[in-house]
Amino acid sequence: MTAPWSPGSWRERPIRQVPQYPDAAALAAVESRLKSYPPLVFAGEARNLMSVLAQVSAGKAFLLQGGDCAESFAEFHPDNIRDTFRVILQMAVVLTFAAGMPVVKVGRIAGQFAKPRSEETETQGDVTLPSYRGDNINSLEFDAEGRIPDPERLFQAYGQSAATLNLLRAFATGGYADLHNVHRWTLDFIEGSPASERYRALSARIGESLAFMEACGVTPDLVPQLRSTDFYTSHEALFLGYEQALTRIDSTSGDWYCTSAHLLWIGDRTRQPDGGHVEFCRGIKNPIGLKCGPSLAEDELLQLIDLLNPENRPGRLTLICRFGADRIGEQFPRMLRRITREGRNVVWSCDPMHGNTIKCSTGYKTRPFDRVLKEVRGFFEIHRAEGTHAGGIHLELTGKDVTECLGGPQDISERDLASRYDTHCDPRLNASQAIDLSFLVAEALREERPLQFRPPKSNLA
Repeated sequence: MTAPWSPGSWRERPIRQVPQYPDAAALAAVESRLKSYPPLVFAGEARNLMSVLAQVSAGKAFLLQGGDCAESFAEFHPDNIRDTFRVILQMAVVLTFAAGMPVVKVGRIAGQFAKPRSEETETQGDVTLPSYRGDNINSLEFDAEGRIPDPERLFQAYGQSAATLNLLRAFATGGYADLHNVHRWTLDFIEGSPASERYRALSARIGESLAFMEACGVTPDLVPQLRSTDFYTSHEALFLGYEQALTRIDSTSGDWYCTSAHLLWIGDRTRQPDGGHVEFCRGIKNPIGLKCGPSLAEDELLQLIDLLNPENRPGRLTLICRFGADRIGEQFPRMLRRITREGRNVVWSCDPMHGNTIKCSTGYKTRPFDRVLKEVRGFFEIHRAEGTHAGGIHLELTGKDVTECLGGPQDISERDLASRYDTHCDPRLNASQAIDLSFLVAEALREERPLQFRPPKSNLA
């Protein structure tokens, strides 16, 4: 028998990665006020996302999930939101047109603040302070007062998320996402790069296709999908007090939905079957993601799947695999075979970022782009060998001209990292690297599809 669930039943379970607030009453007061705030997303939108993710699970669509490692208050600016949205649009265009497959676009945005930490404290010199856990919890600056968890920060996180969602909806439906703008989406800083040239060639072909369609009478007035797009938000369900405060009963279905994002995922450090994070996520009806790393045994994964998706509904659960380029070939095939053999309906997504993080000789935490590509290739090759669908990719990326990941079209070196290393936590792909990766994924999707359904092969990928 499944234990009764309520939005607060997670509080009765053991839980990890919880910040220690000095004033529990102040935190409770903030959470109580947030319960009266409007929802950030709507239950119907989350249901729509689950429906299209069911198509991904069936091999009829592809999931593109990407955005910031950790959003910050200091970098909150409409240009940054626009540029991240623009990169995801560019990647989706490459995947849709070159691979001939619908792409489900989900941002790590409008709520991706809190970050799990390997250590409870951080030491610099002779000073030890609580670890930075994201701008919605405490301050990045190594300052004793700033590192104290402050519940008032949750209000700022909510406000920034609401404003970000408002702008994203305007971009997605107000004309910016019109396919006729495909030529204007390229960011200035990647002009002249190999990725930019490949994208320009592809956008020229799209322009020719649109001109042909218009000549045949197919216009944006008749087909609204040509001038708008569906765009969903997601973040890690880490700080559950905030998530509970934004969990509401849907008036049309009577089900509980967390209205902080369309999709929430459980991280590699908080996926204990008897833990608070799994308990919270099993009861909400949003689509759920689950990070799957090398430490996750197959039996435990099956247990988690049954807890989070007991009805085995397609589109409910996305398994986000993060093994590392050198380990995916050894561990992932066994996991894939076991879950497939057991008949579980899941979306398989590849996170090639977290398993490929290194510290270089200059002291910066980085990710070699060639290792990211290697893990993605391995992910698709394994699915192709097993006859299953590589359903998606999960990336930490930004539209800013950063130098955080080594290599790529700009050939970023260890010496280059210091010039524009802006992340608050983990290194992100810049637009040039992200678009280059999208061409690799498009080619892999083309190879995955049955021969009779493949579009003509081009020299673009």
